[in-house]
Amino acid sequence: MPYVTSPPPELRRGCRLLLAAALLVGAPGLARAQPGPSVPHGSAALHAFTENLPPLNYMEGGEAQGFSTELLRLMAAEAGLTLRIDVLPWQRSVQEAARQRHSVLYSLTRTPERETQYRWVGPISPRRILIYRLSQRTEAQPRSLQQLDGLRIGVARDSASAAYLLAAGLRPEVDLEFGLDDATNLRKLLAGRMDLIVMLDWAAAWHLRQLKLPYTTLTPVLPMDVDKSYWFGLPPDADPAVARKLQDALDRLKRDGRYDRLRQRYFS
Repeated sequence: MPYVTSPPPELRRGCRLLLAAALLVGAPGLARAQPGPSVPHGSAALHAFTENLPPLNYMEGGEAQGFSTELLRLMAAEAGLTLRIDVLPWQRSVQEAARQRHSVLYSLTRTPERETQYRWVGPISPRRILIYRLSQRTEAQPRSLQQLDGLRIGVARDSASAAYLLAAGLRPEVDLEFGLDDATNLRKLLAGRMDLIVMLDWAAAWHLRQLKLPYTTLTPVLPMDVDKSYWFGLPPDADPAVARKLQDALDRLKRDGRYDRLRQRYFS
């Protein structure tokens, strides 16, 4: 039998290192985190972007929440699409969605200026900005913005609604009282420090709910901007088949009552 000499320790350590490296190359899962669940055959992965606009969409407990968010999850599941959602400042959401073909941006007001910028799926909900009074104050019945009869309207400072009212000729500190935000104005109205407030109907329901008050606490007295709706917006080069699947899913949710049941949870 031939005489075999054992390799020196340094050579044995080098061989072990080469063997470990070869195993890592042959089994990449050992070198990095395992990938997430695979997308089922025939389905697509969507990356959705939104902002904090409760109760439609917002971040809570580290997770995207809200009516529009839950609705989109239902639609994606119904359509067999996987979904990831990021809640970011609005302008960043717009920019990130524009960079990706398989993206969804929401809750997006559909306007003539935006019509060709997106492939639209929806509507999510009407977008109704109203002027409210406390239901118990039956005497607060302005006939128009130009005939407030001494009533003062509370509006969020630097908001689009504030700009609209100023452009309509209403005077600061005479016809208008500026508040920090909708929640502040609602508390002032409830305390009798304002006669009327301007608010999106969804926001009114949300803020009343946070105070454990019913939506009937307020009564709308004048419409301000009620001819638009919220939609989901896909990029114009998005796959038409994906947009069709989402639209069909939303239509089914509205037909079978799931949409109304979800809405009632947020708007009551």
